[in-house]
Amino acid sequence: MGRLIVIEGLDGSGKRTLTQALAARWQADGRTVATLAFPRYGLDVHADLVQDALYGRLGDLSDSIYGPAVLFALDRRAAAGQIRDLRQAHDVLLLDRYVTSNAAYGSARLGGPDRPTDFPAWVRALEIDRFGVPAPDHQILLATSVELAGQRARNRADQDQDRALDRFEADDGLQRRTAAMYRRLAEQDYLSPWTVLTPDSDGSFSLPAAVVG
Repeated sequence: MGRLIVIEGLDGSGKRTLTQALAARWQADGRTVATLAFPRYGLDVHADLVQDALYGRLGDLSDSIYGPAVLFALDRRAAAGQIRDLRQAHDVLLLDRYVTSNAAYGSARLGGPDRPTDFPAWVRALEIDRFGVPAPDHQILLATSVELAGQRARNRADQDQDRALDRFEADDGLQRRTAAMYRRLAEQDYLSPWTVLTPDSDGSFSLPAAVVG
């Protein structure tokens, strides 16, 4: 069975770019690689519903913390069989976001690392234990600064009207608390061991042996 590796970080942190770089590196080494990205907008009704909520199209649902979290979790539950099949068929399955994103954003909405919460444990119980979503083997946190990630997200939104900032992305305070929660969860080895990558001066990431080996 292949390894399940997850890349986590803020919107605009470089997850998609690193996903492509890692996949190309492993394929050049002769390994088979599959990739998935969450939420699966346009592919799963739960993801589409939470997207509607984040753009204010479902009334006050976006005011809830647990409601959107359940929809994000149901998106992954619906993909659990595909995840298992891809792990069986490939050496590496590389995911752009996964369960930890739910724990990080929900905890940040509850106040962040300065306010103790059992939300990460609740997410784990829901997604891993109850829904049977496969646990990751390793997670990579892109520790891009909140300022750089936010600027990238805004630039992307300016260039593509289909990628306008949603309610989470437009909230700078939430993004800062989420970045801090990601750090906390990585320090705690939430769900798996972690590697934290800090960007080089040009905003790109070097690939240490611990990640690509």
